[in-house]
Amino acid sequence: MSEFIPSPVHTEFTEKLALAERMIPLIGQLHRENNVDLSVFGRLLAHPSPIGIIKSHRHARRITDEELSLEATFAVIAQLTQLNLGTASVDIGRLASDFAEETGTTPDRAEVSELRRYLAKELAPVVDSGATPHRTDVVLYGFGRIGRLLARLLLQRESLQRGVRLRAIVVRKNGENDLLKRADLLRRDSVHGPFEGTVSVDTDNNVLWANGTAIQVIYSNDPSEVDYSAYGIKDAVVVDNTGKWRDEEGLAKHLGRPGVAKVVLTAPGKGSLTNVVYGINHEAAAGKDIVSAASCTTNAITPVLKVINDRYGVVHGHVETAHSYTNDQNLIDNFHKGARRGRAAGLNMVLTETGAAKAVAKALPELEGKLTGNAIRVPTPDVSMAVLNLTLEKPAERDEVNEYLKRISLVSELRQQIDYVESPEVVSNDFVGSTHAGVVDGLATIADGKNLVLYVWYDNEFGYSNQVVRLVEEIAGSRPVVLPERVKVADV
Repeated sequence: MSEFIPSPVHTEFTEKLALAERMIPLIGQLHRENNVDLSVFGRLLAHPSPIGIIKSHRHARRITDEELSLEATFAVIAQLTQLNLGTASVDIGRLASDFAEETGTTPDRAEVSELRRYLAKELAPVVDSGATPHRTDVVLYGFGRIGRLLARLLLQRESLQRGVRLRAIVVRKNGENDLLKRADLLRRDSVHGPFEGTVSVDTDNNVLWANGTAIQVIYSNDPSEVDYSAYGIKDAVVVDNTGKWRDEEGLAKHLGRPGVAKVVLTAPGKGSLTNVVYGINHEAAAGKDIVSAASCTTNAITPVLKVINDRYGVVHGHVETAHSYTNDQNLIDNFHKGARRGRAAGLNMVLTETGAAKAVAKALPELEGKLTGNAIRVPTPDVSMAVLNLTLEKPAERDEVNEYLKRISLVSELRQQIDYVESPEVVSNDFVGSTHAGVVDGLATIADGKNLVLYVWYDNEFGYSNQVVRLVEEIAGSRPVVLPERVKVADV
């Protein structure tokens, strides 16, 4: 038998794998001890695997035209552990690339003192910030599709000292095995895969233990019945993901309870309730006791509409959404109070209404009365698409629009909301797990003078849940600073 001789490509990959494995404990240390999360050109390194780290570095080819060096980013990460950093979201891809551009050498080949000075300058807002530890309790009222994803995200973000922490969920009890079933639904998800961690059950105290965090399960049929202070919860943000109460009067039931400070609704708000799309008008949440995080579709399209309106002006437009079926539809034909939604969700495209287009104006008043919309529910469990058919004030060229949106997705203050892709093979499943509010499909863009058509993918469950958590962190005063500083949309 001939001796196996590894090829140079195989050897190179093995070396990358070894280096990625060395990164993992450093990434974990920064998260646990400093509440610092790392990303590579917007790709979050949360509980990363070695292969995941390598893939994120290959993703950098979209920006730098070449694969990002793991040696360069390892040097950056090693120095970050030596700086006394406060809460932040740090893009190590940007730091490594910008350092090389500014100094003419890569971080792994530079003098350690030079690299550390550079990092201290770029991360100055959070170096030796002296911020006192701040924790905000979060309660999930409801534990359905969005509630369980919010739980996963909140647990993922939890650090030793700062930030938001999940303290409790409130649900109606459905039988003796309710707690065990809740635990199983947190562990396993047919769309988003298994929970990254461990879940155990304390039936005597109605507690779910997830990755070392105790989550109190409170059984209640009405917000006015719960005393959160009895569980040591105080000044909490309650995230109501039931959709049962959607106006201020109904949601105010939460505010009257001991231990509650703020309320966030994960559905479009009715009446005078403030609708917030994080990244666009999150400042509107300041001073408000109750706000709505709007809908998944509103979150997906509003950032894209804003940047297009800023550069080209929108005269009017129509939004057509191909939306995955949701839990309120029937599996087989049966009675439903909504028109057409009683027909089998897995077998039909179902034409229905959407208020998302009109809701955009609640976050972007300049688009008031300029948009119409409809929706088609389609037989997929997750990921939807919005088609924006716009008439512009100024003519636009396809390549120019795409390059603009690509730059927005990479360097702007909206890079966590807007992503961009150019691939002739991507389909809806490829966007399951996207952390962005929406992803522009550049190959589908159509521009003809003042007529522009954009196609925006969005994970209507996970992408939206990320937007909700960003809003919760903003309300809690624990939203991490994103560094290096991002470019204003107007300057892109």
